[in-house]
Amino acid sequence: MKNILVLCTGNSCRSQMAHGYLNQFAANQANVYSAGIETHGINPGAAAIMKEDGIDITHHTSNHVDEYAEVNFDYIITVCDHAKENCPFIASPNAVRLHHDFFDPSKLIGTDQEKHAAFLKARTEIKAYMKAFVAERF
Repeated sequence: MKNILVLCTGNSCRSQMAHGYLNQFAANQANVYSAGIETHGINPGAAAIMKEDGIDITHHTSNHVDEYAEVNFDYIITVCDHAKENCPFIASPNAVRLHHDFFDPSKLIGTDQEKHAAFLKARTEIKAYMKAFVAERF
């Protein structure tokens, strides 16, 4: 089993969506962890948009990267520039480090329809990336 860490700033939105898709696409092939350099709780918009795609992330927790200091990761995927630039040292010397700065829907100020469209855009991008990642690596 491979160990995968998905890292974001607050472990509330993009990393949680990626975690949900990796659990689905790499089922029984990987242990998936998600964390932040801060913890902000699960974003309700992220949980709602994932539920629309049949994935329940409401049971996930928002974790700090330091909680996984003892885990030796095979892959570390940062999903925002802020986390990549500010991430503390992670002692996984053989980890393949990947980065993609996904659109952050939680920052959008607008109508409910505009917010839904923003979360859908982020979900679509994250789903495609994680599906391709699993197809290429597993």
